[in-house]
Amino acid sequence: MTISGALSNAMSGLRAASSGAEVVSSNISNALTPGYARRILSLSAQSTGGVGGVQINGILRIVDAGLASDRRNAEAEQVNANSRAQFYTRFESLIGTPDDPASLSARLAGFESSLISAASRPDAPERLTTSVGAARDLAASIREASAGVQAARGQADQNIAGMVDELNLALEQLATLNAQITSLQVQGGSIATLQDQRQQVVDRIAALVPVREVPRDNGQIALYSTGGAVLIDGTAAVIGFEPVNLVTPYLSLADSTLSGLTINGQSVRTDSARGALRGGALGGQFAVRDEHGVAAQAQLDTLARDLIERFEDPAVDPTLTAGDAGLFTDNGAALDPLDQLGLASRLSLNAAVDPQQGGEAWRLRDGINAATQGNVGDATLLQNLSQVLNDPRPVAGGGFGGQAFGAMSLAATLASDIGVERTSAEQVLSFATSRLTELTERQLADGVDSDAEIQRLMLIEQAYAANARVIETVDEMMQTLLRM
Repeated sequence: MTISGALSNAMSGLRAASSGAEVVSSNISNALTPGYARRILSLSAQSTGGVGGVQINGILRIVDAGLASDRRNAEAEQVNANSRAQFYTRFESLIGTPDDPASLSARLAGFESSLISAASRPDAPERLTTSVGAARDLAASIREASAGVQAARGQADQNIAGMVDELNLALEQLATLNAQITSLQVQGGSIATLQDQRQQVVDRIAALVPVREVPRDNGQIALYSTGGAVLIDGTAAVIGFEPVNLVTPYLSLADSTLSGLTINGQSVRTDSARGALRGGALGGQFAVRDEHGVAAQAQLDTLARDLIERFEDPAVDPTLTAGDAGLFTDNGAALDPLDQLGLASRLSLNAAVDPQQGGEAWRLRDGINAATQGNVGDATLLQNLSQVLNDPRPVAGGGFGGQAFGAMSLAATLASDIGVERTSAEQVLSFATSRLTELTERQLADGVDSDAEIQRLMLIEQAYAANARVIETVDEMMQTLLRM
């Protein structure tokens, strides 16, 4: 080997060692940076024109694409499950558990107890007033539960609007990064940093909508939702959504009073079974607004209808005739069987028996339509009211299967169903969280290992010292030749 060849080899080794140290330093400093992928320096033997040495081929970004995709989809599944679990936890708190004195079951039991107490002393005005107050509180608790369900739907609608804005922004950023990566790659520059930034954007998108990443020419990528929608392939899709100011029981996606989604101006499905963007945070909010919330309202409406029907029967209160409102009303009117939607939000106590609305509590004993007080010792109507509260009656709608329930058993069944839904949602969430944790740990293990990087740095230091020693030896040889 010639002196010049040895010097060339050593110089290329120094350059490789210097570049390797930079790569290791970058890995260690970004070990905890989200989206950062471990780098390694790609080297090969240089043998151009009879000159040896080390050739730097470039910096490789080490990513397990399959593991990254699984981790992203696991995160989407986790946030979707969390939306469902949060809704049913909230719904259960609105209804209350049986041991909660403010629960719906407790209110109903309190109303029944007050009727029994009043029937034992029908002449006691304070007992009648207590029964009226218990009935008022019962109606109010059902209205409050309905309002809470609609508030959850309204919050979901606002969340959807924010998520759509975030998704559109992320897709625009992804298109920009795709173009920048292509440009820099053509120029021969390192694209690893831009790929890290793009990975972070893809992760943000995937939390909203589960995606499949497809490589394209010149370093670009395309994204497709697992529901089959094209999010970006060259150009970014534009997602459209129109929020409303207030969600009520009468607004729904089915009758077009609530907005769905559009992709590039074309309407797409949003349901959890076949929605184009189902499965992530965005799909979870649509499920709360259009599925879980609607089903919860239907259950409350069924409960309200059952309560109204029980007490507007002339066989229970002889002062009533067909079409008259009973103890519980639809905003003061009798029940319209064809207008059940939103009934829970309109449930109210008949003004005729409510002193707060100008009525008289004694009508609870003598009849809703009684013009004057009757026999103060007659507890027949109060006993009828107490009995009808627990008479089994067929219940239509609300997912109760058309079975016969007493009012107490219907409320207990509703609370039980909600508890089952919450438990199921929490189990799904627990599994999704465990899966996400496991995949995240596996991805982190595949990332930067600080101990391994320190060992690599020590080897680089040795290589640098060896090449420096070669240069020092060549210098000594040249000095010796010059002195001869």
